[in-house]
Amino acid sequence: MNRHSNSDRNPLAEGGNHALSLGQRIRQYVLSRIDSGEWPEGSRIPSEAKLVDLLGASRMTIHIALRDLSAEGVLLRKQGAGTFVAPRRHQSTFLELRNIHAEIIGRGNLHTTNVLSLESQISDLASATELNVPPGTTVFHAVLVHRENDRPIQIEDRIVNPQFAPEFMKQDYTTTTPNEHLMENGPLEEVEHVIQAVLADASNASLLELEVGDPVLLLRRRTWSRGMIATSARLYHPGMRFSLAGRMKVHR
Repeated sequence: MNRHSNSDRNPLAEGGNHALSLGQRIRQYVLSRIDSGEWPEGSRIPSEAKLVDLLGASRMTIHIALRDLSAEGVLLRKQGAGTFVAPRRHQSTFLELRNIHAEIIGRGNLHTTNVLSLESQISDLASATELNVPPGTTVFHAVLVHRENDRPIQIEDRIVNPQFAPEFMKQDYTTTTPNEHLMENGPLEEVEHVIQAVLADASNASLLELEVGDPVLLLRRRTWSRGMIATSARLYHPGMRFSLAGRMKVHR
């Protein structure tokens, strides 16, 4: 008699959902162990051989299920070392202008900020074009790293039109955020988003605690208020532990 025929001994029979294919039940089993905390972030999961023995499925079926979960970013497969639970991807919304502090606190985590630079500078052609001001105009420039539970989650590289936010340089961005201060200066009229997948260069890799060449999610955002471009920001996120999502109603 097959030793896995008894539902008490085969975890795939615990849920009783036999409408799912064997591969789907293997996927469900792995996800349930991760969600329950039995297999925490960074932990090594049982080998394919052990899962074959535990679940009574073929090596190929197990391999395909783990491969698919790896492709989705749930698992991380390291050649010669095994398969590990990947870091959870923190999700942010890009259709709403939510404050990163509120995003992180909303997840029940601690938000801290490192202010790398905060200065007035003469705009070059690129920054003048971003803000639609003449080259040589004085603009404000801030570079910050936002951290979630002490792990870097976003580099904020922002230029600001002084006509919109003349007090921008006087704020303490370790206790507030540029978003909070800017939202106090006037209602927004228009927002532009551009999302790009880029590779980490030496600077971004160091700040986000990545390897050079790792995937980075770049959100470029410009906002308009009182008939002017108020600010332009480049927001860099570690691609392996961050995602952007949006939902909107369609009016017909």
